[in-house]
Amino acid sequence: MNNPGANKNLALATIAFAVSFAVWGLISGLAPLLTAELELSATAASIMIAIPVLLGSVGRIPVGLITDRFGGRRVFSILLIFGIIPAAALALSDDYSAFLFWGFWLGLAGTSFAVGVGFVSRWFPPEKQGMALGVFGVGNVGQSVAVFFGPVLAREIGISWTFLIFGAASTIWGIVFAIWARDAQRKAAPKTFQENIRVLRTEPLSWVLSLFYFLTFGGFVALGIYMPTLLKSIFGFSPEEAGARAAGFVVLATASRPVGGWLSDRIGGQRLLVVVFVGIAVIAWLMALPTISLFTVGALGSAALLGLGNGGVFKLVPQYFPLQTGTVTGLVGAAGGIGGFFPPIVMGVLRDLTGSYTFGFVFMGIFSLGCCWVLWQAIIKGVGLGPPKEVRVET
Repeated sequence: MNNPGANKNLALATIAFAVSFAVWGLISGLAPLLTAELELSATAASIMIAIPVLLGSVGRIPVGLITDRFGGRRVFSILLIFGIIPAAALALSDDYSAFLFWGFWLGLAGTSFAVGVGFVSRWFPPEKQGMALGVFGVGNVGQSVAVFFGPVLAREIGISWTFLIFGAASTIWGIVFAIWARDAQRKAAPKTFQENIRVLRTEPLSWVLSLFYFLTFGGFVALGIYMPTLLKSIFGFSPEEAGARAAGFVVLATASRPVGGWLSDRIGGQRLLVVVFVGIAVIAWLMALPTISLFTVGALGSAALLGLGNGGVFKLVPQYFPLQTGTVTGLVGAAGGIGGFFPPIVMGVLRDLTGSYTFGFVFMGIFSLGCCWVLWQAIIKGVGLGPPKEVRVET
């Protein structure tokens, strides 16, 4: 049985995550317009797109620790309310350096994932956490809102007002969350920071899961935020057309995430990840081909597999680390965010150097095969395909 209020708090957290992700992905949604307005090269544009991912990535580790210590309700509310500050500053910015600086702080919204996983997982029993966290992951659709509606709003009311609207939405939902959300009752006293962070030093499995999320979530973020630029650069789409297609990628990946959680509850996250890693290794090559039909098949196939993989990884996190979910989520989430930070920059540099994005997609396929090998060695051969005989917790 779920705790009373579990579904209500799951709904509140999912919307909060969607709002946070919309704010986090706004620069990428507006990138085609900003690139033209600021007259940026491919490398400069890719750095601007990736900068918000940086703080949203590395910030997940301390934010996850803080969530384990103080509870998700307070931390989530503060993050959401803070969103108006960098958004308002970006609305007033008119040069590249200002977009880099305030885009970095806009990335704080991306740390909300570590907060939400720690908040939601405590409301549900272990056998339902895969599905619950998969539903929470639907909040990824916020990025789709940014890449689809961002350019449309910017055309109608201007880039500055678009930033202000998204920032205001974040602050308003932060107030709503503070009033209506509640932390699940703890069964034990919260651990100290030293006790929480010890798991990162003593459990290699936490780093293995980070590697898997580096690919599954990092691939989702990298392709999601860079897709408008890719489509405009390779196939000549307008910002609105590119945004609409990128939104489709995000929606499919987001919809696949709860399916991944549901499947993981039934067949195990390990089995699901084997399928995901092999599938990505095969289908990523299609995006390296310069035809829109094959690129579309590759992109949509990757979206589905990456979404399933996200759900699979976050079935395993609370399964192995139920008492340090926020802390390990911070580490794993940081790895995923970093996985979204570097590929856009690498692709921009490769585009400037070679005139093609092909090598980036080829490397994605090879990296996926490497993750499959690590999964087999570290988890499947190590602890078996089923649920672990002993849940890894600190004593």
